[in-house]
Amino acid sequence: MPFGILIINQTPMLFSSNADDLADRIDCYFRDIQGEYHLETTAPAKTKNTETVTTQLVWDKQPEPALLTGLALFIGFISMEDFVAYEQKGKHKKILRKARLKVEAEYEKRLHLPAPAGAMFALRCMGWADTANAQQATSPPKKLRIEVVDAGPQVSGNEKDVIV
Repeated sequence: MPFGILIINQTPMLFSSNADDLADRIDCYFRDIQGEYHLETTAPAKTKNTETVTTQLVWDKQPEPALLTGLALFIGFISMEDFVAYEQKGKHKKILRKARLKVEAEYEKRLHLPAPAGAMFALRCMGWADTANAQQATSPPKKLRIEVVDAGPQVSGNEKDVIV
């Protein structure tokens, strides 16, 4: 048996070879990071002839940010290198690319928050580039040709020559 086949046979199965199972596992990750909560109602409180009942949201599991490493671990990969390799050349690369796009979309949503520096850094690490930097790096400087055309009266060299 060739050595490469031996390694493939000894590698644990991350998920079934079915694309639906992988898509379900990815959807489960995105549902899991949303957190879990329940609603609690407080006992009625009397204030000036009215009873007020308040409903409060109580988190059982706090929501987590979407992360590529978290996604890779949840699916069953043991390293980001394996995840990237499977994303590029694997059987279900389109499904993993869509999952990566979902993670990038979560970071993109954070760009509209008051402090987007972390999201900007993460997106740059994922291959995003600032448009100004991308244009400078890819396009050569353009030459501008300026031609002066006489249009109107000649410019006078002295104030006394100006007729009002």
